[in-house]
Amino acid sequence: MAKEYLYEDVTEKIIKCFYSVYDELGSGFLESVYERSLMIEFNDKGLKALNQKSLDVYYKKQLVGDFKADIIVEDKIIIEIKAVTKLIPQHEAQLINYLKATDIKLGLLVNFGEKLEFKRRVF
Repeated sequence: MAKEYLYEDVTEKIIKCFYSVYDELGSGFLESVYERSLMIEFNDKGLKALNQKSLDVYYKKQLVGDFKADIIVEDKIIIEIKAVTKLIPQHEAQLINYLKATDIKLGLLVNFGEKLEFKRRVF
């Protein structure tokens, strides 16, 4: 029996959107171009998505800052977009920190580099 993943149905739609954008644009654009393109794809697929949403960061229940998530889908998945040659551990750490700082449990890191790559992280 196959293992079921957190938000598997939504994740599958999101990954199809990654491929649609990459098939159309390829590599070489700024992250903002991929972000706006993904927003169009998510809308076309009926996914609720917000880009550049400001999220608060707390330390010992005190507000210490904020960050802007590239995209949040269905209020439950953070998407961090990169357009680099290769993903490095710091990119994953960034996504994990975003998950730690919020109530969101699932994050997807996508790289629109020479080769499309993505990583799924649960916190």
